[in-house]
Amino acid sequence: MKKIILLLSMGLLLFSCGPQENPDPGVLSVTTGTVTNITTTTATCSGNVTSDGGSSVTARGVCWSTTQNPTTSNSKTTNGTGLGTYTSTITHLSPNTTYYVRAYATNANGTAYGEQRTFKSQQEQGSVFGSFTDSRDGNHYETVTIGSQVWMAENLAYLPSVVGPETGSEYDGYEAYPFYYVYGYDGASVATAKATANYTTYGVLYNWPAAITACPEGWHLPSDDEWKQLEMYLGMTQEEADETNGARGTDEGGKLKESGTDHWMFPNTGATNESGFTALPGGYRSSGGRFDSIGIYGRWWSSTEGSTDNAWSRYLGYNGSYVNRGNYGKGNGFSVRCLRD
Repeated sequence: MKKIILLLSMGLLLFSCGPQENPDPGVLSVTTGTVTNITTTTATCSGNVTSDGGSSVTARGVCWSTTQNPTTSNSKTTNGTGLGTYTSTITHLSPNTTYYVRAYATNANGTAYGEQRTFKSQQEQGSVFGSFTDSRDGNHYETVTIGSQVWMAENLAYLPSVVGPETGSEYDGYEAYPFYYVYGYDGASVATAKATANYTTYGVLYNWPAAITACPEGWHLPSDDEWKQLEMYLGMTQEEADETNGARGTDEGGKLKESGTDHWMFPNTGATNESGFTALPGGYRSSGGRFDSIGIYGRWWSSTEGSTDNAWSRYLGYNGSYVNRGNYGKGNGFSVRCLRD
């Protein structure tokens, strides 16, 4: 008899200690999901109202603060009513700041809160680092720090000489010599070329032999891998960065482009200039001997050769937020962005 009682007691104990599949239906209950999609000013957090405690849920969402255990008296979202899951967008965050967030649900009996989650908003990706003056010609450039890299925030404008677009075409056999171009200018006067609006705004177009030696002392033409480092810092995956040709990533190009349509053609898709890179659509000089696509595309060389005749480059367009990677003939005239050594 004692054995039977002991076995029954153990069975009841095991049953009572088992997992509780459902919360107490008489208690208002909500859980807090994981915080995702964290940027400098926004984040995403989900909630799940698992029980209404016998009274309809009239409000639900998430609340957050820079102090622990936030309530609906702090910043909050409102995401409908009733039971079930929902997703909230947290906004108006300050960069590089720690926040605390909880899901909440309200009914006639009061407000219940889920578990507290902690997250930190991202640091601003681009901030003006300072400026640099090129001792060769007195040109002054703003610079920007993006991750661990310091970039010129303007296209290079070093112009030791200038030629018209038809000079240096590949079919002339001149692709191995350095040539410098200013979009829309067909002449040989450096002073006249520098007086044009295109020079002032967009700088100089360089064929690849000119580009690899164009940056001033202490700076260099970025390699293909250094471009990838920039792109991955802005959110591109390694797999996306390694894609050989065409559009790559999602919105990294938009983070690089100057916003608005003062220089870029409408609609300048996705342009936020979040990085501070301020990419401009300076067009290019084709290896066939013409200028093309100012206001539409910006193209920049890398120092990495793809073959004897080609080198890797990047280009951005008015109608996309991707970063395009291409292997183009060295006789083309593209813009240059210098990277600090």
